Amino acid sequence: MLRQSQFLSVPHRNAVHKPKGATDFLQSNDGLAALLPAVARMAALQKDCAALLPAMFDACDVLQYDADQLVLSTPNAALAAKLKQQVPKLQAHLVKSGWQVNVIRIKVQVAKPRARDVFTKQIHLPQQALSALDQLGKTLENSPRNQALIDAVRAMVARHKSK
Repeated sequence: MLRQSQFLSVPHRNAVHKPKGATDFLQSNDGLAALLPAVARMAALQKDCAALLPAMFDACDVLQYDADQLVLSTPNAALAAKLKQQVPKLQAHLVKSGWQVNVIRIKVQVAKPRARDVFTKQIHLPQQALSALDQLGKTLENSPRNQALIDAVRAMVARHKSK
């Protein structure tokens, strides 16, 4: 006979399982769990840098923090030059916040351009315009010179009529 605790521990086949979060997933793997403290430290450092220079750190990232050396990335040389001017101020702020930062290096890392979303503008043609285009396609002289235009007008009329 099953005890009540045994019965409760058997999952029902229709039971809803709560999805794991990213930290739960990382903690479940020994190799990845070792990265969590480093990720948390980098995120905190990024936050402290952004608190002092919010406009610059929208595009900049903390790449590495090791042995009191901080490496930052910028997407272009112009931003790197501006950030380089702010290094003493940033270093003083980080030391005041409790970070042991003696050296700040800046690397320019040009990111791949993001693929832009392509929006096709769909124009709704009124029935009168469709009739006029249809009539144009029928009345154009059927010659090799006009054939591409005739085909394009007929395709456009057919596409808009199907809507």
